[in-house]
Amino acid sequence: MGDEFYKIWVYLSTTPLLGLTVTLVAYQAGMWIYTRAKLNPLLNPVLLAVLMLVGLLMITGTDYETYFEGAQFVHFMLGPATVALAVPLYQQFQKVRGSFLRIMVAIVAGSTAAALSAIGVAWVMGVSRETLLSLAPKSVTAPIAMGIAEATGGVPSLTAVLVILTGIIGAVLGTWTLNACGVKDWRARGLAMGTASHGIGTARALQVNNVAGAFASLAMGLNGLATAILLPVILGLIF
Repeated sequence: MGDEFYKIWVYLSTTPLLGLTVTLVAYQAGMWIYTRAKLNPLLNPVLLAVLMLVGLLMITGTDYETYFEGAQFVHFMLGPATVALAVPLYQQFQKVRGSFLRIMVAIVAGSTAAALSAIGVAWVMGVSRETLLSLAPKSVTAPIAMGIAEATGGVPSLTAVLVILTGIIGAVLGTWTLNACGVKDWRARGLAMGTASHGIGTARALQVNNVAGAFASLAMGLNGLATAILLPVILGLIF
């Protein structure tokens, strides 16, 4: 039985659409579990899907390049999905316009804190300079973070992994952390989620509250811009 399954998998793995299919199935399974658990942040569907896919690739001995031939279609949709986050932002435009100055101050502070905290922790742990530079833009959405890492001397592929982990951790722990800190304003909560954990955190904020989701969408975009400008300056001062 196991040998037959392996032969079937080897045959199917030559089809590029297999990567797309298993990705969608894994996410739907994760979403089903997440919904049944009443949106428990510990059972984030992205986290569950990643664990399922990693387990499947390890069990079947499939290399990442083969899997990504099909999964790249999902990767391509990251762009349109990010643009679509402008919809809730447009719906809350009046609230955003009334808080513009405070938003900019919060974004600059959050971007700087995210970079310095990552650099500080990495330095204390004694990691290599290349790893430190890869970790610095961890709170920015993946395409921008990878570009920053490449420009500053980091490893873009490592940065991509760290960005995803940061997003998942933010989505899982962000709500509890903000509750523990007594942050009740949905605008502030959204800005914090979007700045600290980019798209995955923004998706979580949208599930919790529309206002928080709109401000998280804005924070994600502005944080990418702020980090691209500020991080090279910070790294230049440090190194």
